Amino acid sequence: MHRRHFIATTALTAIASTQGCVSKAPAAKKLSIVTAFDREMDAFMSARNIPGGALAVVKDRRLVYARGYGWANRERQLRATPDSLFRIASLSKPITGVAIMKLIEDGRLSLDTKALSLLNLHPLVVFIRDPEPRLRDITIRQLLQHTGGWDRAKSIDPMFRSAQIARAAHTTPPATPENVIRYMLGRELDFEPGARYAYSNFGYCVLGRVIEKVTGERYEQFVREHVLAPAGITRMRLGKTLDGQQAPGEVRYYQEAMANSVFPNTPEKVPWPYGGFALEPMDAHGGWIASAIDLARFAAALDDPLHSPLLKPDTFQIMYAPPPPPASRTANGSLEASYYGCGWSVRPVGQSGKANYWHNGSLPGTSSLLVRRADGLSWVALFNHRSDDKDLPDTAIDPALHRAAAAVDKWPKENLFVQ
Repeated sequence: MHRRHFIATTALTAIASTQGCVSKAPAAKKLSIVTAFDREMDAFMSARNIPGGALAVVKDRRLVYARGYGWANRERQLRATPDSLFRIASLSKPITGVAIMKLIEDGRLSLDTKALSLLNLHPLVVFIRDPEPRLRDITIRQLLQHTGGWDRAKSIDPMFRSAQIARAAHTTPPATPENVIRYMLGRELDFEPGARYAYSNFGYCVLGRVIEKVTGERYEQFVREHVLAPAGITRMRLGKTLDGQQAPGEVRYYQEAMANSVFPNTPEKVPWPYGGFALEPMDAHGGWIASAIDLARFAAALDDPLHSPLLKPDTFQIMYAPPPPPASRTANGSLEASYYGCGWSVRPVGQSGKANYWHNGSLPGTSSLLVRRADGLSWVALFNHRSDDKDLPDTAIDPALHRAAAAVDKWPKENLFVQ
């Protein structure tokens, strides 16, 4: 098939990538790669009225399909393409996870390093009688695996309390990452560090500051030089919040709700994606913008540990290892069917020693998914809208793309990365 048919310029919580083997999928009529994936993407977007999206599919480290769907900017009639830049939200966490793994690999950090003791910051406001003594013992491993002791379902997610934290710091909002950390140093933990899993954006905010402390570089600079560049990625960058500050090639984000702005000198009510939260302090846990092809390159760079430009084989084993007990264990003490490693959700597949790895992302105006399967298939799906309909969840894109893969008659042999 001619290349133009492959790259077309026309128009999370645990999810179903936890299903391991695609061989369990029901038999389906075999289709071309174009028909199989376009059918699922079109149906998913149409049901949710998503203006624009992008898809990239990798097979054995080769880019075999990439396409944009719908509108990057509906008002300006700009089509989405595989090179359109999207906010990727929590897909930023695997990026940060690999950066931390590189520092561990180089001997500049260890999984047992006590993160907050390393940063040596002081509480902004003390909400409890004495500073929480367990804070000083939280490790890099616990931050990576979301077992640090913070549970946003029980208390707060400080990454969405920017205006409140800025007021406590007597500074102009939005709050800086450092002030977010200092604010949380004055609060009690929700559970004993290491005892269980609870997804924590804040933990990855701390990891971003650890990278800066250890390297003496800004977080973005270190990641671009030591993670993205070796993978051949040049356009990824940290995003900006406010309308008018978009990067060249960045899509427009669509969400019906309005929100109170967390920025000064802006209207009181703003579109939620453009000031209802502050993207800049979310850098290490949710701040990157990328194209589907950028993230496909990232996936391909991690596909074969023996030939990865990013990490050594032994480091991959560390990155994918389960958390120490009792986290992610069943009532009888066995490991749960899926768990969170160091930046990735992991589901072992059979007895082969292989696994599926994935991460999704979600912010107002943004939904994203990256899946890396045990059979050498990977895909990335990015959208400029987030569904608020509980009957039409964004997570439905995951089983949809597994269905698409199962329906493909023949995988292309060419590698569109080199084209």
